[in-house]
Amino acid sequence: MIRVVTPRHQPDWQLVSPGILLLCVFAVPGAMILAGHGQPAFNGVDTWWQAYSFTLHSPLWDAVNGILNWVGYVGMLSAQGVLALALVAWKRPVTALFVAASGIAALALTQLAKVVVGRERPVGAKVLTDTGSYPSGHVSATTAFLLVLAILAGRWWMTSLAALGIIAMMISRTYLSAHWLSDVVGGACLAAGVVLLMWWRFRDICIRENALSDGRTIWAARASRRRQAGEPAE
Repeated sequence: MIRVVTPRHQPDWQLVSPGILLLCVFAVPGAMILAGHGQPAFNGVDTWWQAYSFTLHSPLWDAVNGILNWVGYVGMLSAQGVLALALVAWKRPVTALFVAASGIAALALTQLAKVVVGRERPVGAKVLTDTGSYPSGHVSATTAFLLVLAILAGRWWMTSLAALGIIAMMISRTYLSAHWLSDVVGGACLAAGVVLLMWWRFRDICIRENALSDGRTIWAARASRRRQAGEPAE
């Protein structure tokens, strides 16, 4: 685990500035949707993309996107919980708190925005959906988990995989007619902004915690101490 979790130190401005900018990119379309009573200035782009998505439909892509429909929400939230528990076991409790807090904050703000904006979803969704289209909960959950994973891994290839995963989920939600194009952009920006700002607050202590860890799980460390004290390990 100690070789997998290698978060890098970044200057404050590389986290705060893009974090705030991303939240603004999320907030402005939401305000425009409210001001336009569900018909914002960019509605033409949304409807054009939706029409294009219909041309891509096929049984194969229906099956693939059906899987992504489950993975993108329940799967990502579950994975984030498992990651937090694993970090606790590997003696990184503050890092686990960062993972859990990032996921909860992104989820809570997404659900709040859905209620406040109250945008209607596209007609003809291929999957079951709840109320509120802006922003996309699936894209928000996917972005939160994959970005957290990329930050903790600290490697370029993980960042590249995270970006591809987020883009795939954005395309999937519009393919399934579950969201407008602006919904998925908003979901990605909201979650990314939240994670970057959360990492800005947790960064130093998480990096220090990782450096001080010996890479053993809690129970392995306890067993080692018992052996050193001459007690039989259970």
